Amino acid sequence: MPQPMEPTLAALPNPALRYFAATRPAFLSVTFVGCLVGLASAAGSGVALVPALATLTLFFALVAHAGANVINDYYDSLSGCDAANTSRVFPFTGGSRFVQNGVLSLRATGVFGYALLAAVIPAGLYLTAVSAAGLIWIGVAGLLVGWAYSAPPLKLQSRGLGEFGITAAWLLVVIGSDFVQRREFNFAPVAAGLGFALLVANVLYINQFPDITADAAVGKRTVVVRLGANTSRWGYAALALLCYGWVLTMTLLGFMPLAALISLLPAVASFGALRILWRHATEPVQLAPAIKLTILAASLHGLLLAAALVFFG
Repeated sequence: MPQPMEPTLAALPNPALRYFAATRPAFLSVTFVGCLVGLASAAGSGVALVPALATLTLFFALVAHAGANVINDYYDSLSGCDAANTSRVFPFTGGSRFVQNGVLSLRATGVFGYALLAAVIPAGLYLTAVSAAGLIWIGVAGLLVGWAYSAPPLKLQSRGLGEFGITAAWLLVVIGSDFVQRREFNFAPVAAGLGFALLVANVLYINQFPDITADAAVGKRTVVVRLGANTSRWGYAALALLCYGWVLTMTLLGFMPLAALISLLPAVASFGALRILWRHATEPVQLAPAIKLTILAASLHGLLLAAALVFFG
């Protein structure tokens, strides 16, 4: 039976709204923030931003993320992982529940996910034409990682490589947004974006804790499944420390302005989440506040960093 707040066909009678909701729009905010960091990186370097290109970049980055979300639902439904997940913390873990609750068929979900990813290709080619040829490699890498995170034969998350994939994907969001404006590769978006990408990876990482039983049952060998919930707590701490350590290092080395240190403030949220995780790693229902704090840390870090780059870069 659906849990309270989960989607149902009766609650989503409008087909357009149904498909829009299937993309999990609330969780697209991290891509919005990632694009802002990339644009701020370019602006902070003295590049005059082109609003139309920035808008197009942002929109299709969101479409790509939406497609990856739907593709992930498709393959987790195909494997039986989401159906087996009775310990989910909705809406954060256990998938969108659209297939399991009969809102969309498995086939419709797969077709929709691939259609969203395909829709990004023409926009990517146009942006490449008006910026520089290097953008095509950023776009191809981003789409590949978004697809390979859950899709066979790579299934990065199932091989314990999901965190590497997520970090790469959101670093590419920052680099790509910067590249469209700058029209060349530069270290600045790497300096600005890696810490943010690591915090996004921590969002996906903490979501594995409530899903550990279902993931293990279908052979989805995430890091948390491989190491066990208690040992895996250290992984969350490591990702957070890597993020804030990277920001501090890049700032002290002069790759970002001193004002970028303000983006260390969300460490309070990260380590507040870690405290909850440390106490309740094996109690899914208790982890919702920690998941929310992790999302807050990633989003707030990106926003503060973007502001610092724009006004003090």
